[in-house]
Amino acid sequence: MSGVLNIPVKRADGRETTLDDYRGQVMLVVNVASKCGLTKQYEGLEKLYEDKRDEGLVIAAFPANNFKGQEPGTDAEIVEFCTLTYDVKFPIFSKISVKGEDKHPLYGALTGSGVPVIGDGPMKERLRGFGMEVADDNEILWNFEKFLIGRDGEVKARFAPDVTAEDGRLLSAIDAELAK
Repeated sequence: MSGVLNIPVKRADGRETTLDDYRGQVMLVVNVASKCGLTKQYEGLEKLYEDKRDEGLVIAAFPANNFKGQEPGTDAEIVEFCTLTYDVKFPIFSKISVKGEDKHPLYGALTGSGVPVIGDGPMKERLRGFGMEVADDNEILWNFEKFLIGRDGEVKARFAPDVTAEDGRLLSAIDAELAK
């Protein structure tokens, strides 16, 4: 699965690249949105990044507008919002689709990894409570779902959108990968 590192992606500034730039680091890939009830997670993600980047953690944010139009902005507007509102310093990539027929190949590989979702009960129930259809694990449930990729480029864990950067399950998994 280290093929996720070689999938072409685009930075928010338009520069073509791959996640191979982060080979040998532990990476948390997160689909993000600026107008979501979970948007405040940017604050915790930035703190996590600041606390652990010297140990080899990188957070890679992929804005997506797949859920109720909660990321309508351009790449420049998204970066401006993240920088001014949450002082985000981790890499922000160009907006992509994370589910459906136009799903970006990176998210096809991530969701196709077969790694089970940790902590997905409460968020699924909340969405059902709003009368929304809940996707199976081959699709992203909502904004701020997280994939932990080890130094070897393999998907190690997957966390539900409402598992925050402060959650012990996420921190333990990150620390275990950083220790390798």
